[in-house]
Amino acid sequence: MASNRTFTMIKPDAVKAGNIGNILQMINAGGFKIVALKYTQLSKADAETFYAVHNERPFFGELVEFMTSGPIVSAILEKDNAVEDFRTLIGATNPADAAEGTIRKAYANSIGENAVHGSDSDDNAAIEGMFHFSGREIH
Repeated sequence: MASNRTFTMIKPDAVKAGNIGNILQMINAGGFKIVALKYTQLSKADAETFYAVHNERPFFGELVEFMTSGPIVSAILEKDNAVEDFRTLIGATNPADAAEGTIRKAYANSIGENAVHGSDSDDNAAIEGMFHFSGREIH
Protein backbone atom coordinates (compact mmCIF):
# COMPACT_ATOMS: atom_id res chain seq x y z
CA MET A 1 0.00 0.00 0.00
CA ALA A 2 1.36 3.41 -0.97
CA SER A 3 1.85 6.03 1.70
CA ASN A 4 0.01 9.30 1.50
CA ARG A 5 3.04 11.37 2.56
CA THR A 6 6.33 12.30 0.98
CA PHE A 7 9.24 14.59 1.78
CA THR A 8 10.76 17.37 -0.29
CA MET A 9 13.41 20.04 -0.03
CA ILE A 10 13.62 23.14 -2.16
CA LYS A 11 17.38 23.25 -2.66
CA PRO A 12 19.74 26.22 -2.23
CA ASP A 13 19.83 27.03 -5.97
CA ALA A 14 16.05 27.46 -6.17
CA VAL A 15 15.90 29.37 -2.88
CA LYS A 16 18.66 31.73 -4.04
CA ALA A 17 16.86 32.27 -7.36
CA GLY A 18 13.69 33.33 -5.52
CA ASN A 19 11.61 30.34 -6.65
CA ILE A 20 10.18 29.20 -3.30
CA GLY A 21 6.73 30.65 -3.95
CA ASN A 22 6.55 29.37 -7.52
CA ILE A 23 7.55 25.86 -6.48
CA LEU A 24 5.10 25.82 -3.56
CA GLN A 25 2.39 26.97 -5.95
CA MET A 26 3.16 24.05 -8.29
CA ILE A 27 3.05 21.68 -5.31
CA ASN A 28 -0.38 23.00 -4.29
CA ALA A 29 -1.64 22.92 -7.87
CA GLY A 30 -0.49 19.29 -8.03
CA GLY A 31 -2.98 18.46 -5.31
CA PHE A 32 -0.53 18.17 -2.43
CA LYS A 33 -1.34 19.43 1.06
CA ILE A 34 1.64 20.81 2.97
CA VAL A 35 1.58 19.28 6.47
CA ALA A 36 5.01 20.56 7.59
CA LEU A 37 7.16 23.40 6.27
CA LYS A 38 10.50 24.83 7.41
CA TYR A 39 12.99 27.41 6.10
CA THR A 40 16.40 26.36 7.41
CA GLN A 41 20.01 25.68 6.50
CA LEU A 42 21.75 22.34 6.74
CA SER A 43 25.01 22.07 8.64
CA LYS A 44 27.80 20.02 7.10
CA ALA A 45 27.10 17.22 9.61
CA ASP A 46 23.37 17.29 8.78
CA ALA A 47 24.01 17.11 5.03
CA GLU A 48 26.53 14.29 5.45
CA THR A 49 24.02 12.34 7.56
CA PHE A 50 21.06 13.01 5.27
CA TYR A 51 23.00 11.97 2.15
CA ALA A 52 25.00 9.16 3.82
CA VAL A 53 23.64 6.69 1.26
CA HIS A 54 25.83 8.50 -1.31
CA ASN A 55 28.99 8.76 0.81
CA GLU A 56 31.00 6.38 -1.40
CA ARG A 57 30.08 8.15 -4.63
CA PRO A 58 32.48 10.61 -6.27
CA PHE A 59 29.96 13.47 -6.10
CA PHE A 60 29.34 13.20 -2.33
CA GLY A 61 31.64 16.08 -1.34
CA GLU A 62 30.17 18.38 -3.98
CA LEU A 63 26.64 17.40 -2.92
CA VAL A 64 27.32 18.22 0.74
CA GLU A 65 29.00 21.51 -0.23
CA PHE A 66 26.06 22.47 -2.44
CA MET A 67 23.39 21.52 0.09
CA THR A 68 25.10 23.60 2.79
CA SER A 69 25.71 26.60 0.51
CA GLY A 70 22.51 28.38 1.47
CA PRO A 71 19.06 28.00 2.99
CA ILE A 72 16.61 25.28 2.00
CA VAL A 73 12.89 24.81 2.46
CA SER A 74 11.92 21.38 3.72
CA ALA A 75 8.37 20.08 3.65
CA ILE A 76 6.22 17.04 4.21
CA LEU A 77 3.48 16.72 1.63
CA GLU A 78 0.27 14.73 1.75
CA LYS A 79 -1.73 13.24 -1.11
CA ASP A 80 -2.86 9.78 -2.19
CA ASN A 81 0.11 8.04 -3.83
CA ALA A 82 2.30 10.91 -2.65
CA VAL A 83 5.79 9.57 -3.42
CA GLU A 84 5.08 8.49 -6.98
CA ASP A 85 2.93 11.53 -7.81
CA PHE A 86 5.55 13.92 -6.44
CA ARG A 87 8.35 12.20 -8.38
CA THR A 88 6.25 12.79 -11.50
CA LEU A 89 5.69 16.44 -10.57
CA ILE A 90 9.38 17.18 -10.00
CA GLY A 91 10.54 15.52 -13.22
CA ALA A 92 13.81 13.88 -14.22
CA THR A 93 16.99 14.64 -12.29
CA ASN A 94 18.48 16.18 -15.42
CA PRO A 95 16.29 19.19 -16.26
CA ALA A 96 17.10 18.70 -19.96
CA ASP A 97 15.26 15.36 -19.74
CA ALA A 98 12.42 16.62 -17.52
CA ALA A 99 8.94 16.80 -18.99
CA GLU A 100 7.27 20.14 -19.65
CA GLY A 101 5.24 21.29 -16.67
CA THR A 102 7.55 19.73 -14.09
CA ILE A 103 9.34 21.63 -11.34
CA ARG A 104 12.80 20.73 -12.61
CA LYS A 105 11.98 21.67 -16.18
CA ALA A 106 10.87 25.09 -14.94
CA TYR A 107 13.43 25.81 -12.20
CA ALA A 108 16.46 23.47 -12.26
CA ASN A 109 19.82 24.62 -13.63
CA SER A 110 21.60 21.29 -14.04
CA ILE A 111 21.79 17.71 -12.79
CA GLY A 112 23.63 18.96 -9.68
CA GLU A 113 21.53 22.07 -9.12
CA ASN A 114 18.15 20.51 -9.75
CA ALA A 115 15.94 22.74 -7.57
CA VAL A 116 14.20 20.10 -5.46
CA HIS A 117 14.64 16.81 -3.67
CA GLY A 118 11.84 14.27 -3.58
CA SER A 119 11.81 11.02 -1.61
CA ASP A 120 12.22 7.92 -3.75
CA SER A 121 10.20 5.51 -1.61
CA ASP A 122 7.59 5.45 1.13
CA ASP A 123 10.18 4.24 3.65
CA ASN A 124 12.64 7.00 2.75
CA ALA A 125 9.86 9.60 2.85
CA ALA A 126 9.15 8.68 6.47
CA ILE A 127 12.86 8.62 7.41
CA GLU A 128 13.61 11.93 5.67
CA GLY A 129 10.55 13.65 7.10
CA MET A 130 11.48 12.64 10.65
CA PHE A 131 15.08 13.78 10.03
CA HIS A 132 13.85 17.33 9.39
CA PHE A 133 10.74 17.60 11.58
CA SER A 134 9.70 16.67 15.08
CA GLY A 135 6.26 15.18 15.56
CA ARG A 136 4.86 18.46 16.89
CA GLU A 137 5.86 20.24 13.64
CA ILE A 138 3.76 17.94 11.46
CA HIS A 139 0.07 18.79 11.15
